[in-house]
Amino acid sequence: QVQLVESGGGLVQAGGSLRLSCAASGRAFSSYTMGWFRQAPGKEREFVAHIVWSTGSTVYTDSVKGRFTISKDTTNNTFYLQMNSLKPEDTAVYYCAARFAAYRYWGQGTQVTVSS
Repeated sequence: QVQLVESGGGLVQAGGSLRLSCAASGRAFSSYTMGWFRQAPGKEREFVAHIVWSTGSTVYTDSVKGRFTISKDTTNNTFYLQMNSLKPEDTAVYYCAARFAAYRYWGQGTQVTVSS
């Protein structure tokens, strides 16, 4: 079992920044990939970014490249999503998730609202 607890959402103006955190606990994560997803009202959940815990390798969806950065801190088993140059279309509930094969473990979600 892996437990994920998110924090850091909120309301920000367009062009602003937010950092989301996801604290992981449970089993060792050395073989896991940690990801961020988001779901806007009336839309399906979409992939945002992931980081491979063991190597630090990252992948981003095109719409956030150059604006968002995913990172990890192995000393406290936490990973982050730094979001800069936020746009109204980034408004969504953001979820962190963990997978070995398929994404099986999910956080509770945190609301990010970007006003224009």
